Amino acid sequence: MLKNIFYTCFAGALLVSSHIATAQSLGPTLDKIRANGVMVIGHRESSIPFSYYDANNQVVGFSQDLCSRVVDAVKARVGKPDLIVRMVPVNSQNRIPLLQNGTIDIECGVTTNTNARHAQVAFSNTIFLALTRLLVNKHSGVKDFSDLANKTVVTNAGTTAEGIIRRMNVDKHLDMNIVSTKDYAESFLTLQTGRAAAFMLDDVLLSGARTTAREPDDWIVTGTPQSREPYAFMLRKDDPQFKRLVDDALSNLMKSGEIKTIYAKWFFKPVPPKNINFNFAMTPQLRDLYAHPDDSAAY
Repeated sequence: MLKNIFYTCFAGALLVSSHIATAQSLGPTLDKIRANGVMVIGHRESSIPFSYYDANNQVVGFSQDLCSRVVDAVKARVGKPDLIVRMVPVNSQNRIPLLQNGTIDIECGVTTNTNARHAQVAFSNTIFLALTRLLVNKHSGVKDFSDLANKTVVTNAGTTAEGIIRRMNVDKHLDMNIVSTKDYAESFLTLQTGRAAAFMLDDVLLSGARTTAREPDDWIVTGTPQSREPYAFMLRKDDPQFKRLVDDALSNLMKSGEIKTIYAKWFFKPVPPKNINFNFAMTPQLRDLYAHPDDSAAY
């Protein structure tokens, strides 16, 4: 009998130990979310159609629709269907510090996955591919980057586009005056008010900015693409459990074909705030990426 009691207690101890190990194996981000009962998402305020405020001050967009699937996966993993989701606005300059210091748990916006950023953060599977180009007034005469010599160009501070245009200015001796602003809305306002001849950024974001203009048809996206920008959700480093959960949620969405429905919603149908249709076709490269998800950096 003592032997049976011993084995029963030993088996019970193993079962308890197994439950404790399971409870402790979620990784730092998921443990934090489970303990607090809150998941904090970093979003953008004016990155149409990826992450921005609608007329009701709700965060909407392509990135946010994908992020909601990640939230569902987190709820299931931490066992909290009533998990509170808190939205925190971020910009190009503060998004990495806010992720590193724990203010946000994930950034669901329009951040490019680059090797340089890997020293500070991790990235999910790619959610979109963009190209850096120019937004200009159709009557400006600016068709390509070479037309910007001795002119003012605006871009967003802390973006890959800012680094590219500044290097180009030096390498090609264009003598441009480069102005860096905090976000997309301010950059486009700088362009619209004549304080800049062109706005350099990712083509799809430039297309989004023009939809906010009084006369969208007055603005065109032009110029030779300067880089390929794979957008991904930004995560804290050294948390493979959370990255695996995020990647799996996105991969399931892509491989199931549901991504096509979400893409059509934001790029082939009228979107807020002005109900303009982007008519932004999915490239063969993006289509292939959705069929074979990966987290490759741009450069």
